[in-house]
Amino acid sequence: MSLQERLAQAKNRAQNDGAPVEKPADPTAPPTPPPPPPDGEPRDAEAEAEAAAETEAEAQEQHLAEEAAHARREHDRLAQLRRRIHEGLVRALGPQLYDESVDETELERRVRDELRKALEQETTPLSAHDRKRLVSDTLDDILYNGPIEPYLRDDTVTEVMVNGYDAVYVERDGRLQRTPTTFLDDAHLRRTIEKIVGRVGRRIDESQPYVDARLPDGSRVNAIVPPVSVDGPSLTIRKFARDPYTMSDLVEFGSVSKEAATFLRKCVEGSVNVVVSGGTGAGKTTLLNALSGFIPAGERIVTIEDAAELQLQQPHVLRLEYRPPNIEGRGEVTIRDLVRNALRMRPDRIVVGEVRGGETLDMLQAMNTGHDGSITTAHANSPRDSLSRLETMVLMAGVDLPVRAIREQIAAAVQVIAHVERLRDGTRRITKVSELVGMEGDIITLQDVYAFDYDAGMDEDGRFLGTLRPTGIRPSVSRRVKDQGIDLPAELFDTAPAAASR
Repeated sequence: MSLQERLAQAKNRAQNDGAPVEKPADPTAPPTPPPPPPDGEPRDAEAEAEAAAETEAEAQEQHLAEEAAHARREHDRLAQLRRRIHEGLVRALGPQLYDESVDETELERRVRDELRKALEQETTPLSAHDRKRLVSDTLDDILYNGPIEPYLRDDTVTEVMVNGYDAVYVERDGRLQRTPTTFLDDAHLRRTIEKIVGRVGRRIDESQPYVDARLPDGSRVNAIVPPVSVDGPSLTIRKFARDPYTMSDLVEFGSVSKEAATFLRKCVEGSVNVVVSGGTGAGKTTLLNALSGFIPAGERIVTIEDAAELQLQQPHVLRLEYRPPNIEGRGEVTIRDLVRNALRMRPDRIVVGEVRGGETLDMLQAMNTGHDGSITTAHANSPRDSLSRLETMVLMAGVDLPVRAIREQIAAAVQVIAHVERLRDGTRRITKVSELVGMEGDIITLQDVYAFDYDAGMDEDGRFLGTLRPTGIRPSVSRRVKDQGIDLPAELFDTAPAAASR
């Protein structure tokens, strides 16, 4: 008898007897889950643990939300108090804050006295921690650079970036980090920017909405405000070490190998013209500063910069700096003007912080007319790209020269290119040291003397394991250096030690 017939018979009997029909189990159907336990019976341990975890997560989330709300209330309360005290100090001290005849120590004493009086008159309850923080923040606002002052004092911070009044980032160890620091509002950030650029004789307003400047310690400042900065004022400060890094420091950091550092030192001592190439923030100025330390002390050096950053230790140094136009658009002194003027100052070497326009032509002419050993930097993605960049910048001088003539000038003027990069792991490394060996047809011939070993891979922390290794090519510049009485040992270019160390 089939299954359907048995079901029909059971249904008929149930209808006749009035009893419920129990449907036989279908062997092909999935098993029916057990019914939930009635109230009072023990629940499954796994379900109970999941429910407890959900309850704990909800409680923790609520606790964090309450803490955040409390922190916002405290921040707003302290911000309002700081604003009131700041305005009161400005009214009380007035012109004294900008009087250059007042000693900085004396001005700080007066500010502290007024601040103490202001706090005594306040009825807002403050803990010892909040009082100390309020005093520190107010002093930074009045006397220094506002909320970012602690990061400017911090030697581990290499760059401070303010994207808006409530978004402050810093760079540590080559990596960006967001900080909890905030300004009160856009107006507070704008006042801080105006104070910073005002101290160095620059201005920023709607008619001149951006500015490049440098702080007294050499740090580079860029600020930009509305209308060109859509989301409010923005500030970027690139710091430089109080004690400039030497080539020994760069070797210790792993930025360059000992052999490549020795080669570059002997090139500078032997009056070889060097171009440092790299991207923004790659460390071009740091390497330029380290290389300039090898220039013999008895030579006359003229440095030319957009913003004076180089810290040469030699006694015979003349520093020239670009001057922007005044409010009437007059009085600008360009880098090209300074390079031309430097040629009349009897320099042994010319060091240009960066070529970025028509001054490149004058720099190449200087390198080709007796100013051997000159050094400069240029933005580029590789040594080969730097040649194209130099060629393009020569054309920006407005002189109608054939491309071949420009390339011949470059090939004759530049002997070595050191290329620096900021790698993915945040480190800054010299990745290539290349030599210009002349021209083949219309193409400048370039060969790598040292190259970074990317094939070494990365460690578990994501840091590159490779180093700058010799390619085995002995550079033709060796003869030029030897003519200056400086020897370049063959061991500097030997690949055998590199192979043995793998």
